[in-house]
Amino acid sequence: MEDPEIEKIKQQKLAEMLKQQSDVISKSQISVLDLDQANFDQTILEGLVLVDFWAEWCGPCRSMHPIFDRMAKKYQYIKFARVNVDKCQDISMRFGVQAIPTFIMFKNGQPVDRMMGAVGEPGIHMIAKKYQM
Repeated sequence: MEDPEIEKIKQQKLAEMLKQQSDVISKSQISVLDLDQANFDQTILEGLVLVDFWAEWCGPCRSMHPIFDRMAKKYQYIKFARVNVDKCQDISMRFGVQAIPTFIMFKNGQPVDRMMGAVGEPGIHMIAKKYQM
């Protein structure tokens, strides 16, 4: 028969391990949203949303995708989303996007910040930290 104290410690450790595993799984499921005419306005309406305006043919845009995906997992208090400027020209024109990639931070539906170019991790870190809650 096992010591009840040892059994209690085992149960606590098991619970901790399961929680850590659950946290890892939920973080890996965080993804960047693809926005279009149907879901753009509703998505940016609440909280912080960092939107990447990009195009398939744009090399610097594509080079930012893995960085943007990583940052979405790191800064979970911000929704990360993308708008393909070729498919959603109305949205791009509405916000004056003339160069890509362009990153616009929205707060409760309003644009509050903007960065242009392949800003890399430092640029995404900078804008995310600026709006840290």
